[in-house]
Amino acid sequence: MKIGFIGLGIMGKPMAKNLLKAGYELVVTTHKQATIDEMVAAGAKGVANGKEVASQCEVVITMLPNSLNVKDAVLGPNGVLEGAKPGSVLIDMSSIDPVETRKIGAAIAEKGMEMIDAPVSGGEPKAIDGTLSVMCGGKKELFDEFEPLLKQMASSVVYVGPLGAGNVAKLANQIVVACNIAAVAEALTFAKKAGTDPELVYKAIRGGLAGSTVMDAKAPMMLSGNFKPGFRIELHIKDLTNALNAAHSISSPVPLTGQVMEMMQFLKAYGHQKEDHSSLLKFYEKVADVSVEPEK
Repeated sequence: MKIGFIGLGIMGKPMAKNLLKAGYELVVTTHKQATIDEMVAAGAKGVANGKEVASQCEVVITMLPNSLNVKDAVLGPNGVLEGAKPGSVLIDMSSIDPVETRKIGAAIAEKGMEMIDAPVSGGEPKAIDGTLSVMCGGKKELFDEFEPLLKQMASSVVYVGPLGAGNVAKLANQIVVACNIAAVAEALTFAKKAGTDPELVYKAIRGGLAGSTVMDAKAPMMLSGNFKPGFRIELHIKDLTNALNAAHSISSPVPLTGQVMEMMQFLKAYGHQKEDHSSLLKFYEKVADVSVEPEK
């Protein structure tokens, strides 16, 4: 099966490389020619735009930063829809507003194209080793058909419901992750302010009920002052914006999400939006006037 892949950033590039390793024939495009060249060297075919991708592939995967990017890549000039054949399938693995997902799905359905929304969780390390979690929405028969393809990039692939349900699940995921990171940052700051070694506190609590995948991924970054992005603050702001909008539209209260959003907006105002979301620690360090990272 020939697969199209649009969007080769921090997440998309390793995901596409895992498809190549699994033996799939890949046609790719992105806005950086150097990245296309890298993928061509790895065995993919590079083309200029989404229209060319879709004209050569039965299945097109998009992995893009936000709703507008997906709409442009699929519905815009030289986009996927211009080159797609009836019966072809769009698998959008971006994390976007579920309302926009359904709008895109309706637009491409008019041209005989099907769609699955399949956003991912796990960050760059899990994209590289192929152990992402994927949350899927769309027709169940489509999910069943493409589950083996998705499993080349993920260790967990779960069907959630109709089109848009995957992105609802992803927003729920991002709410939990954001609040968890904030709680870890708050606890480590508290430990340091109380005169206790925050690294030893982390070791003491990680094996109990407070322990989590998020804590084990982000606490060491906080303790070492390493905020190289696996998932940038600005992208989490995008996700929480979608979560807040979706929640408000159905009158579902999300007060903790709103609080963490304001912390992230604070960090953006101070120029930290390109850093990993573990830099939520910097909000607490600023207001508590303390540094968690050990002095060198």
